[in-house]
Formats: sequence, C-alpha cells, structure tokens
Amino acid sequence: MQIITEPAQMQLIAEKLRLNRQLVGVVMTMGALHEGHLSLVKLAQECAGTVILTIFVNPRQFGLNEDLHRYPRPFEKDVALAKAAGVDYLFAPEAETIYPENFSTTVQCGALAERLEGAQRPGHFNGVATVVTKLFHITKPHVAIFGEKDAQQLAIIRTLAGDLNLDIKIVGAPVIREENGLAVSSRNIYLTSEERRDAAVLHRGILHAEKRVAEGETKLHTIAGEIMEMISSTPGFRADYVEFVDEEGFEPAETAGKGKEYRLLLAAWAGSVRLIDNGRIHA
Repeated sequence: MQIITEPAQMQLIAEKLRLNRQLVGVVMTMGALHEGHLSLVKLAQECAGTVILTIFVNPRQFGLNEDLHRYPRPFEKDVALAKAAGVDYLFAPEAETIYPENFSTTVQCGALAERLEGAQRPGHFNGVATVVTKLFHITKPHVAIFGEKDAQQLAIIRTLAGDLNLDIKIVGAPVIREENGLAVSSRNIYLTSEERRDAAVLHRGILHAEKRVAEGETKLHTIAGEIMEMISSTPGFRADYVEFVDEEGFEPAETAGKGKEYRLLLAAWAGSVRLIDNGRIHA
C-alpha cells in the first residue's frame, strides 16, 4: 500500500492507472476507521481492481460548535487497518493542500441539502459536496462507494454526480451494526457504556416502523410520533428528527402507498453525542 499526501501525485497515479485500463474504486473517509469503513473497502474491491482510500477530516463540513478539533485522528491505526484490508493507495492530504490560501470555489447543493441534516447543520452538505467533487477529480475513480448510514449524503452525492455529468458509478453500501443494532460510527467512542447500550433505541424505532407498516398503518407521521416518544422516553436521549421520505426522490412522505419504498431517517442526541440512523421501509 502506498501512502500519498500530495494531490498532484495522486492525480498522476490515478491517471496512469486509467491509462493502464485499471478499474479504480474510491472510498472516502474522515479516518478513525471501523468495521463500516472496511465493509466499503471490501465492496470497492468487488467493483474495481484498484482501491484508493482517502482520509481527510474536512473542515468545511463542520459548523460552529461542532467537533472538528475533537474528531478522532488515529492515523497509525488507520494505516494498519487499511493495509490489512488490502487498500492499494491511501490518500491522506493536509488541509492546506485541499484548501490552499484564497480558495474560493464551492459546490452549492439544492433543496435536499437544506432539510433534515441540512436544517440542523447549515452549510454542511455544501462542504461535503465541495470536498467530494475535489476528491473525485484527484482520485479519478470509475466507482465510488458510500455508506447508506449517511443516506441523505448518499442521495446528494448521487444527485451531484448526475447533475455534473460525472462519469462515476455511485454505489451505496449497507449499514453495519453493532450487536445491539446501533449503527457503527466513529463517534460511538464518545458514548458511555450506558449510552451505547441505550442507543439501540434508534434501531428499535426502525424495526417498529417496519412492523407498523406491515400491519397496515399508512399514516407515516403517526409512526414517526411513536418513534419520537420511544427516543424521548429513553433516559439521556432527545430526538432531533424522525422523518419518512420516499426512497426515489427523498421528498417528505406522509402516507404510505402499497408497493412503494420509503426511507426512515432519524437523528438523536445521546448526552452530548449526536447519532443518526436510517432504514428502508417497504409498504
């Protein structure tokens, strides 16, 4: 595995790979690698012959009072995990090489980026879209793998790729969960043992929604209210949002139609740690 830190060098390597007819897959991360990231690498290996893993804690997707400086950066451990997983190239640039002095060009997202996570974290998705676009140009992949845990982000990146005619296949990877159903996340290390145990309430909410829809409940806002109550009644937890959207366009959904698919999106605070989760609901 080669470790690359300079964008120009990574671009040169990626261009040579493409000229040699190598299929290139990319997995973009902010480091603090875990089982979820490694599942993305495995899927990338199934889709492409060469895998580039990026590690970059993107300052432009963090808002005021968010945990940029607190975000874990166990680089040596990440290198060992990436190497063991069979990553071919690890691209880990410094912030000043991605955002040099006087950097002023950004990618602005549409209406989807202003709802849900976007409403709670203004400007977040513009920061994500900007760095993802830059990393696409630097790593030149044929395939890019993103986790479904960040379902809204995945939808926005798919829109970005389509709107900008990027010749990149965007592939979503299933959520990886801990034994109690908690979605694996780098931020889980901040949870106390009690919070980690009780955070299973988010997954229980998804299972509750599946059950209620299967029973014939069509009022999705009613189910969302029940899940809000489940979260609020868990000591130390408070819900940010519980919302259903249609799976195809990510538009808000109030009523379930037979044969259609929906995505349940949840965000909640466990003490000082903010967790997100989601699940696909079949009506």
